[in-house]
Amino acid sequence: MTADTPTRARVLVVDDAATVRLYHSSLLTGAGFEVSEAANGLEAVEAALGASFDLFVVDVNMPRMNGYTCVETLRSETVGSDAPVVMISTEDRPGDADRAYQAGANLYLVKPVAGDRLARIATMLTAGRDAA
Repeated sequence: MTADTPTRARVLVVDDAATVRLYHSSLLTGAGFEVSEAANGLEAVEAALGASFDLFVVDVNMPRMNGYTCVETLRSETVGSDAPVVMISTEDRPGDADRAYQAGANLYLVKPVAGDRLARIATMLTAGRDAA
């Protein structure tokens, strides 16, 4: 890229369901984001240790490392990411959103999330951040 070419914000989509990753990745790519994917929380942490992201979109229920632990680890001194985190889950019991916020999430959404809503939220949360 040249100095005149704007850098697209980088998003990591984390979900164990390949169809959900594809859906969210397609929506965000179409909205102008550079998107990477991880199939579980452990893969997300490994990706975050190797690259900077401007936004994380994280599922809750995943094998190897669930979304709550993933977000806590992203926020820890080990990774030290301050990028916004949107958790998206089918979990809609009392306390689910509170647990996400306690882990360090910026927003908790219940699936299904309309594509245009996810794109608007991603745009708002990454506005003004220096793209990696």
